[in-house]
Amino acid sequence: LNEFLLLAFADTRELQLLHFSLFLGIYLAALLGNGLIITAIACDHRLHTPMYFFLLNLSILDLGTLSATVPKSMANSLWDTRAISYSGCAVQVFLFALLLGGEYSLLTVMAYDRFVAICKPLHYGTLMGSRACVKMAAAVWASGFLHAVLHTANTFSIPLCQGNTVDQFFCEIPQILKLSCSDSYLREIGLLVVSSCLASGCFIFIVLSYVQIFTAVLRIPSEQGRRKAFSTCLPHLAVFSLFVSTDLFAYLKPPSLSSPALDVVVAVLYSVVPPAVNPLIYSMRNKELKDAVRK
Repeated sequence: LNEFLLLAFADTRELQLLHFSLFLGIYLAALLGNGLIITAIACDHRLHTPMYFFLLNLSILDLGTLSATVPKSMANSLWDTRAISYSGCAVQVFLFALLLGGEYSLLTVMAYDRFVAICKPLHYGTLMGSRACVKMAAAVWASGFLHAVLHTANTFSIPLCQGNTVDQFFCEIPQILKLSCSDSYLREIGLLVVSSCLASGCFIFIVLSYVQIFTAVLRIPSEQGRRKAFSTCLPHLAVFSLFVSTDLFAYLKPPSLSSPALDVVVAVLYSVVPPAVNPLIYSMRNKELKDAVRK
């Protein structure tokens, strides 16, 4: 195969231009929101804390996730084509797997940061020192890279003989596996199961962390103290809930519900919406971040 054919959002020229305009608006809004967060955290020394350091990494991952899929889809609608080269498809799979895996790892680290800040405040400076934070961030990116290498190499080593039409607006591993012509795809299925088990471990860790966080917050005697503690946790919890719920629905929905139109809607919900709205969620009630952005 020299190229793949991606799923088109629309057949008529008017709807293609509407899709281009809609995705352009979402992409520019995400670029502005995440760009402002990255700039504010990098330039304001008051935000040089572990929580904002991890938020900066989250914004970089979000920008990367959108940039891996949205521009190509926009270009295809604008130029009225569906083609993506074989190498371009492999790069898209690699980047999406790297950024998605990295984001899940980062959300786990951010939950640990909130757990230490609220449940073990006296040890926060020791456990979340600058060196420890850099090591955690490096582990996040390394885990995403390893996740991407394994899945990309495995997926593109499988013989494909069911055509070259991918039923999605970007190159997605489950859709590429549908084009395989032998039982060799079971190897990638096994790898996906292992990844799911690791993701489940992270999910359980985050849930248990928040059980302890909420238990500790409810013990705080003053209402103002409880409100301040909740305000530092709720944005992360909202981002995590959005990320996990859209991913679970995308990959665990029953086959009876599956159709090309629904698959595209679900893919937009988990690959485009979270990175675009994360800056809004984090800045909505964060006075420090708002002040830094204004400055």
